[in-house]
Amino acid sequence: MKTNFIQKIKHSVLSSTPKGNIALIMVTLIMIVPVSSCKKSFLDVVPDNVSTIANAFVSKTEAEKYLFTCYSYLPTETDPTYNVGLTASDEVWVEDPANHIRSTNVLQLPRGFQNSSDPIANYMNGTRDAAANYKAIRDCNVFIENVSDQTKVRDLDIDTRERWIAEAQFLKAFYHFQLFRAYGPIPIIDKNLPIDAPIDQVRVKRRPVDEVVTYIAGLYDLAAAKLPLTIRNEGSELGRVTKAAALSMKAKLLVTAASPLFNGNPDYNSFKNKDGEQLFNSTYSAEKWQRAADACKAAIDFCESQNIHLYTFPTPTIPLSETTMTQMSIRNAMSEKWNDELIWGLTADNNINYNSFFQSMCAGQYDFNNADAAKSANRPLLGPTIKMAKMFYTKNGVPINEDKTLDFSNIAELRVGTHAERFNIKEGETTARLNFDREPRYYADLGFDRGVWYMANSPTKTDEDTWWMKARGAEVGQSSPIPIAGFYMKKALNWHYEWATVTYINYPWPEMRLSDLYLLYAEALNEAQGPVADVYTYVNRIRARAGLPTVQDSWSNFSINPTKYTTKDGMRSIIQRERGVELCFEGHRFWDLLRWKTAGVELNGNVTGWSINENSPELYYRERTIFSRHFVIPRDYLWPIQENDLLVNQNLVQNPNW
Repeated sequence: MKTNFIQKIKHSVLSSTPKGNIALIMVTLIMIVPVSSCKKSFLDVVPDNVSTIANAFVSKTEAEKYLFTCYSYLPTETDPTYNVGLTASDEVWVEDPANHIRSTNVLQLPRGFQNSSDPIANYMNGTRDAAANYKAIRDCNVFIENVSDQTKVRDLDIDTRERWIAEAQFLKAFYHFQLFRAYGPIPIIDKNLPIDAPIDQVRVKRRPVDEVVTYIAGLYDLAAAKLPLTIRNEGSELGRVTKAAALSMKAKLLVTAASPLFNGNPDYNSFKNKDGEQLFNSTYSAEKWQRAADACKAAIDFCESQNIHLYTFPTPTIPLSETTMTQMSIRNAMSEKWNDELIWGLTADNNINYNSFFQSMCAGQYDFNNADAAKSANRPLLGPTIKMAKMFYTKNGVPINEDKTLDFSNIAELRVGTHAERFNIKEGETTARLNFDREPRYYADLGFDRGVWYMANSPTKTDEDTWWMKARGAEVGQSSPIPIAGFYMKKALNWHYEWATVTYINYPWPEMRLSDLYLLYAEALNEAQGPVADVYTYVNRIRARAGLPTVQDSWSNFSINPTKYTTKDGMRSIIQRERGVELCFEGHRFWDLLRWKTAGVELNGNVTGWSINENSPELYYRERTIFSRHFVIPRDYLWPIQENDLLVNQNLVQNPNW
């Protein structure tokens, strides 16, 4: 989102909602807990004469401010202390003894500190590092109600009026989706209640999962019908939602709803409202997968009609090797701002402010002349785990434990980089066997000891003699932290970063990009019909951009399980791993593990990394346990509702086992 839009959001009037509307949120959520000033700094610029509803919609200018208020609740995904999808997953781990970042709240989720008395990432009330989604919904309702009134905002033309209402409908759907994904059956707040509403109306109940999904999908449909096809005024409107975003987010909603957590899950057969109403449909429905597949394909077709396509790195003036060109296409699909693959990028104020903070965790020590301790000491110790490194394929396009031609039984075996490997590993330098013979995404996404790291300001501007990194103990500097497992999130660092000036190029957070949509479609279609042609087609498009053979070729020629891709179960496993690799560090995996009901396996067990404080390769490349994780089944699949909310609204029921 460009500066103009950011400034408009910063100057939006969050408190323009009248006092009476406090009752519009369900009683459990009426008590709006103030968010810290660091999260909503624009409160500092609210004028003394705080607007009321009456004057918030007297003109187009004032109404637009209120619309930007609705946008202001979008999640701060660029800050890992808010991004549950990244921080609570098995992709990364953080140890921060120097307290460079807040070591509370979201960072405590994977350590087992979630609770019902004061829940971490409380999406309902907006406490403990979460947006107040019900407050956001309330503001969207206020906006829709007032802008839909033709007697208000008289200087607003009909096309703009319809577009703005559609934007608010989209945001309202998204905020409901955020709640649904975490809590399952939730209260639906379709309209705000008047201040004098009787108490029985205010004490709203949770609605069954299928009803919630139908409601959210309907909002996305309403929004898609009126949203613009594309953003025309890029100078001030990038980051605002489009029809492509609405269709794509509806597709993600329906895939989530069709997944095992919400589709015929026997764990919740006895989960009911206090009046006996069943909150989960206990019957599995294959039709839900087909509906999701149809929505994904409709979104794909529309996106491609708007020239949204898989990103490829443009040919530079100075020639680069094919190896580096492939890696740059992979890296920049996430971190090149406003690239052609992006469907919806989050750019509200906090996502811009924290983008450099997020990138600061990703910059490995490769520029030895400028990467001194003073410039890097404030970087926290967040980085990929060995488990994440193992998840990437071999160069043959199959998992390391399936490749019949390559032996990865000893990942710590020492090897020396050769001339043939010089674009991935520094020639003549010693590193671990785990870093050899891997797919291009491994080298594009991960920074590792003795790995090559091409950047825009590389010494010769070519990749023949470019940066390479060190990640061992004293080599890096005692006051310059190394991520706890020894790996960096290279993919998330924009390639124009410069150590000498500590200059970052901020980019919008990729909430939805085309590769995500392709994989959602392949997953839904495989579940609905089995591995039909389109399932392979859309997975293989992503693999082709990643420099890999097709699924069929890789498994037939290199896997110990050569027919794996021919079955629904086999393709499910392949697609799930493909999502883990392709979308790593983008905040999707944790939510994927929940909806697949695989978190009980994937989020239990030891978190491991290299022995980062050692200097010699023989000592450094020893896998050690950092933490032992525990995911409680089935309790942890759904977020707890705060206990006080249950006391205030006696119609609410708690999620099972909390």
